Amino acid sequence: MKKTEDYEKLSVDETLDTLQTEKGKGLSSEEVRKRLQEYGYNEIPEKEESTFHRVFRRFWGPIPWMIEIAAALSAVVKRWEDFAIIMVLLLTNAFIDLWQESKAMNALKVLKNKLAKKALVLRDGRFQTVDARELVPGDIIKIKIGDLIPADVKLVEGDFIQADQSALTGESLPVSKKTGDVAYSNSIVKQGEMIAVVINTAMNTFFGKTVALVARAQREEKSHFQKAVIHIGNYLIIITIFLAAIILITAMFRHEDMIEILRFTLVLTVAAIPVALPAVLSVTMAVGAMNLSKRQAIVSRLVAIEELAGVDVLCSDKTGTLTQNRMTVSDPVTFGGHTIEELMLYAALASREENKDPIEVPLFEYLEKTGQMQEFRQYEQIRFTPFDPVSKRTEAVVKSGDRTFMVTKGASQVILELCGEEIDRHEILKKVEDFAEKGFRTLGVAVKQPEEKNYEFIGLLPLFDPPREDSKDTIQEARNLGLDIKMVTGDNVSIARHIADILGIGENILDARELKGASNRELILLGKVIAMAVYRRLAPGATEEEAQRIAKEIVRELEKEFGKIELPKGYVKMHESEIIEVIENADGFAQVFPEDKYFIVDKLQKAGHIVGMTGDGVNDAPALKKADAGIAVSGATDAARAAADLVLLSPGLSVIIDAIKGARVTFERMKSYSIYRIAETIRVILFMTASIVIFNFYPVTAIMIIILAFLNDLPILAIAYDRTKVNNRPVKWNMIEVMGISTVLGILGVIASFGIFYIAEEYMHLSAPVVQSFIFLKLAVAGHLTIFITRTDNRFWQKPHPAPLLLWAAIATKGVATLFAVYGWFIAPIGWRNAILVWAYALAWFVINDFVKIWTYRILRKDKKI
Repeated sequence: MKKTEDYEKLSVDETLDTLQTEKGKGLSSEEVRKRLQEYGYNEIPEKEESTFHRVFRRFWGPIPWMIEIAAALSAVVKRWEDFAIIMVLLLTNAFIDLWQESKAMNALKVLKNKLAKKALVLRDGRFQTVDARELVPGDIIKIKIGDLIPADVKLVEGDFIQADQSALTGESLPVSKKTGDVAYSNSIVKQGEMIAVVINTAMNTFFGKTVALVARAQREEKSHFQKAVIHIGNYLIIITIFLAAIILITAMFRHEDMIEILRFTLVLTVAAIPVALPAVLSVTMAVGAMNLSKRQAIVSRLVAIEELAGVDVLCSDKTGTLTQNRMTVSDPVTFGGHTIEELMLYAALASREENKDPIEVPLFEYLEKTGQMQEFRQYEQIRFTPFDPVSKRTEAVVKSGDRTFMVTKGASQVILELCGEEIDRHEILKKVEDFAEKGFRTLGVAVKQPEEKNYEFIGLLPLFDPPREDSKDTIQEARNLGLDIKMVTGDNVSIARHIADILGIGENILDARELKGASNRELILLGKVIAMAVYRRLAPGATEEEAQRIAKEIVRELEKEFGKIELPKGYVKMHESEIIEVIENADGFAQVFPEDKYFIVDKLQKAGHIVGMTGDGVNDAPALKKADAGIAVSGATDAARAAADLVLLSPGLSVIIDAIKGARVTFERMKSYSIYRIAETIRVILFMTASIVIFNFYPVTAIMIIILAFLNDLPILAIAYDRTKVNNRPVKWNMIEVMGISTVLGILGVIASFGIFYIAEEYMHLSAPVVQSFIFLKLAVAGHLTIFITRTDNRFWQKPHPAPLLLWAAIATKGVATLFAVYGWFIAPIGWRNAILVWAYALAWFVINDFVKIWTYRILRKDKKI
């Protein structure tokens, strides 16, 4: 089966022969049935994972395994309360994860719904309307204005069509197509009517490739957050299993009651395993998502918040993202003493307002703005000839009172040919060339009186898609946050460079061919040098300026020609590492296709970057899905919104800045909780193990462990509302730093716990149950004090200060723990005097821990510029 691009190289007759079809008769019903069996229906196949498998995956992995084993052991020793609590935690985590995934699974469904529903097809010698899903290669169809093209087609008969394929290729304007051209599935016919032959359907179409890329991106998707949770979980599980095994082996050698020791070890294991870790981090991200929604940014995948915080490269689509996706008149240029008002009026008279042509809409907007519409209404359009790719101009016969004249507008060179020789063509073409270098589309306008032979050239109208008003400031602010901005667009290099220059993105905008590892730049540069040398030889008296002008014209021709040909096999191509370097150093790429955008994101990810991608069209969907943080801007297509992680509801890119800041705040909250949780696990289980093995003393009872776990994990959800700093650089999970800080704090906690144990037993000579209560209160008070150390990498007293909710939640739980110890609820009482002693001891160690934390950060970061 041939690809769509292969058919572009064939003539109409060759295409019809290849597809074994007749232009005037179409396929027979019998042939259609055969081809349906061979090619399948013209629809996007949807292979969904079974519900059973999706549910099963939630209970398979290191953390679920440990929770399940703990639940099983609870059942064995008949601790049904523990069993119930563990199962509720396990099922809750699984439900939250499943619910979040189901919200994101609609990307392919939305893309599928984008396909055209009906088609006018020639079958058995007559036209009939059929479901678009029943089209097969070789079908002859009719497409007309307003139609959504149902498959990739080759145009075989008719004048022309204008196809809006901006959602597929990112091009700003509708593209003129004539007989012999290929039109893509899901582009929209804006003008004209033609007969076409279907060349590819379903997944073999240009649109189908986009869907395939989205599916591929979804399969490869795995967030840094998920990896971080697995790292933390594995670390804690290994420590817990190792120390729990030591406790059990020690008890066996001491011939202790194994059932009771197994129960104690079980409770300790459940308390140590980070059962609530995914839930707490998910709640933290959910709160972050709620805050973003207030800023008109909807999060469709929770982990995208963490990804957004770490984005260091932001790839931005141009059309509709950085620009307004509507043509605007720039600075008109008049000739022959005419005014700009006359130029705009004549241009509008050579247009038809009701057609809503994207080229003509800005002309009428200009008249409305300048108050010329009243003058325009005084003219009557007697006859109008619309634009077509052959004549490349519009023409109208206009009447005002007794006066009748003709006006025309179109390609500048075409309009010039209609004018007399007395005009200065060189000056006009120089202006056209200047506009072309800026990427403007230039229209020439001329008028002719009935008695005159030639048209009179009025002036030039440069048109372009202007940047959004906030784009430049947003880009600068993004750079202040440490982001590298790259513009990625389907438009040509000239337009891309002009917009990049206006927005301050940079000058290094490259052709998408650079991504294939084969660059034409050296050949074009060589062509420029040869052109100048030859021109100087042929015209010895030529000035340097003339030589440069001729060279520029030849370079433009070379760029066009090289864009149509493949480089020979012997031409040296770049290695992948060189391609990555090209992408990293570029400020943007032009003339890209969906697979190019996907390719850019993929290569940057391989180079270790966390990549954000903004977009609004179907063509952006694969890259949005592949990116670590896909951002669909306001007004994006359904497909782009479904594939994205973040959907902006208000226009402009400034919302992204708020989203990045909010994401970095949320990330700091998750990081501080993770360090706290690891430190607490090490502090509790290492101290327990050492006490049992070395001193043959159980420092806390099983009920104390359950109370501690409850008091520590329940109010810690308040960390989701904590105040924290906004980093001015992208933030990522640095597991060495996270593990290092938490391990140091955990070991310090063990030392402090042995200190209170030594004071209570050796100096105060307290009974074993009271010593256990001492240690219980110390662990409870020190536990929540640790969160105030881990929530910042500065001194604990420096801004930002803790949120009131977190502060009072910690105070309340420490107060409850104090009441348990003072009055002896479920444990031995110690009285207020001893409780104050424990508080003073814990606060002293809190200050020591904070100083050690700062020292540890400095050691871990001494070789980094943070």
